[in-house]
Amino acid sequence: MAAVPDRVHLTYLVNGEESPVSFAPYKTLLEVLREDLNLTGTKHGCELGECGACAVLIDGEPQLSCLVLGLECEGKRIDTVEGLARGTELHPLQAAFADCGGSQCGYCTPGMLMTAKALLDRDLNVTREQIKEAISGNLCRCTGYQQIVDAIESAAAEMRGARK
Repeated sequence: MAAVPDRVHLTYLVNGEESPVSFAPYKTLLEVLREDLNLTGTKHGCELGECGACAVLIDGEPQLSCLVLGLECEGKRIDTVEGLARGTELHPLQAAFADCGGSQCGYCTPGMLMTAKALLDRDLNVTREQIKEAISGNLCRCTGYQQIVDAIESAAAEMRGARK
């Protein structure tokens, strides 16, 4: 039986940049992002795949990083909340969350933002029902979701206007 290495050495494509990383092979992507790449915007929540606080985009699709092994991500494009803003310019979703009160304690916000980004990357003409369905795996204990849905709807409208 072959010995399991203490550490693996991979290169990720995180937020558009190549990031070499060395980590223990049992670590989840969530742990690698937070502990080894110091990208702490992605939150530890339930660590059971039930709350959505750790959602990131892997090849453009929202994934719960607590359920994905870091080893599975070699050669994949990983986008985290740290990659949304462009310098000092907020992404329209971030601005809308601030303007609409879509964030109170803020713990769920990174996962909500990344899930919403995947939705709006596919279609800017989303309905409130489609927004609710898209974020149904992201739990929020503070807002009651109304402001979150409003923010995503507002960002979609702004992004539609920007693409004209």
